[in-house]
Amino acid sequence: MDSSEKISFALSREKPLVSLLGAGPGDPELLTVRGLKRLQNAEVVIYDDLAGTALLALCPPTADKIYVGKRCGAHSTAQEAINDLLVAHAQTGRRVVRLKGGDPFIFGRGGEEILALARAGIRCEVIPGITAASAAGAAAQIPLTHRTLSSGVLFLTGHECAKASDPLAWEKLGALGVTLCLYMGVKNLPAISGRLIGGGLSGNTPLAVISHASRPTQKVFLATVREAAEGLLEERIEAPALVIIGEVARISSAVESVLAEAATLPV
Repeated sequence: MDSSEKISFALSREKPLVSLLGAGPGDPELLTVRGLKRLQNAEVVIYDDLAGTALLALCPPTADKIYVGKRCGAHSTAQEAINDLLVAHAQTGRRVVRLKGGDPFIFGRGGEEILALARAGIRCEVIPGITAASAAGAAAQIPLTHRTLSSGVLFLTGHECAKASDPLAWEKLGALGVTLCLYMGVKNLPAISGRLIGGGLSGNTPLAVISHASRPTQKVFLATVREAAEGLLEERIEAPALVIIGEVARISSAVESVLAEAATLPV
C-alpha cells in the first residue's frame, strides 16, 4: 500500500465487533483475563496452529471453530481468504474471535486483518498476547535485556519481508551489542549465523533455541553462534521455535550452575 493512500471507511457502533486475540505461547494459563472473557462468549472462533488447542476448550460448545492453520512453510489458508472469512462472519452479527498464537501485532499479520475489517466498516479490538520472545526467554530463564550484558533487544524474522525494499543487513546487526530474537528463524539459522560471524560477531557468542515454549513439550538448546552456523542444531530443533542470540543466553546455564551448587550445601 502506498504511504500516501488514504483508507476511507465509516465505523458504526451497531456493526459487529471482531476480537483479534493474542493467545500467547500456548499455555492456556498465560492467556489474559480479557482474552478469556472473549473466548467464553465467542460465537465464531477462527484459529491458527500456534493458538493451542487447549484454548479451544474455553469456548462455548456451540461456537463455530474454524481452522485456518498458518505456519512457516505450511500455509493451509491464504491470508486473503482469512480476511474474507473474518469479514463474512462478522457481517452475520455474531461475536467473532480471531485467535492467533503469540501477539497479533508481532509477526502475526494482525495489521493486515484489521485493515481488511476496517475497509468493510467493521469494528475490531486487539487484545495483546505474550509474544514468543518474551515467553521463550521466561521459559528458559534468559532475560532479554540485562544491565551489564544487553541494553536492548531486537525482534527479527528469519524470513525476509516479501515486499522489503532493503533486506536485513545481518552483518551489521551483530555489532549492535543487543539481544537478537529470531522468529521463524530455524530454517535459515545456519545462513543467518554465518552472516553474523561474517560481520564480526564472535562465533563463541551464546545462542539459545527454545522450542514449544511454555508447553509440556518445551525443549531448550544452548549452543554458540558458530555451532549454529555449522548446522549442528538443525536436527535437534522442532518448530515452533525461537532463537535468542546474545550474552544474556549465558544466564540460563549460570542459573542452573548456581542451583546445583546450592543443592550440595548443608542445610
